[in-house]
Amino acid sequence: MNDRGPARLEAFSDGVFAIAATLLTLEIGVDTTRGDLGGQLTHIWPAYLAYVTTFLIIGVIWINHHHCVSLMRRVDRTFLFINLLLLLTVAFMPFPTRLVAQYLQKSGEQDAVIAYAATMLLMACVYNVWWRYARTGRRLIGEDVPERTLSAVDRAFNPGVPSYAIVFAVAFVSPLASVVITLGIAVFYLPSAALFERGGEPA
Repeated sequence: MNDRGPARLEAFSDGVFAIAATLLTLEIGVDTTRGDLGGQLTHIWPAYLAYVTTFLIIGVIWINHHHCVSLMRRVDRTFLFINLLLLLTVAFMPFPTRLVAQYLQKSGEQDAVIAYAATMLLMACVYNVWWRYARTGRRLIGEDVPERTLSAVDRAFNPGVPSYAIVFAVAFVSPLASVVITLGIAVFYLPSAALFERGGEPA
């Protein structure tokens, strides 16, 4: 494909990321027919937790996606399809986030968190396939990109699938702990994303 390929792919992807992040706010609400607004605002803390966790995850995915695409000089049909699968998982995230917001610390919380953790694990798997396809043999990577930069991205991606697999397993034992660990992964990846964008060198 021509040199416009990566730019068009990124523009479409950015739109999906923005919409998914915006939809998360719809999962926060209170019952306007009840009194005691202050009590309700405190009671819906699971919605805040789910919102912050998923918003950070989408944000980290977007940061990493932007950096990785900046290393690519072209895209092909297979990569476009893989990117579409990645966006499918991102666009789906508001749904399991709503389940966590509604059911955490209530009856049904385990099923809700298992669905949430499974979505995150699927996202991590697809994201790894996405990067490995572009990276292998420098299939889509520019020749001017240093190997050190690619290795830094590799290191950032490596913990993803094992980490979310742990989150998925913990969901069967402690749903709340599973969500908290997911938040921890998002916080961990924020500085990690900035690090590999500098080519793996400390600031």
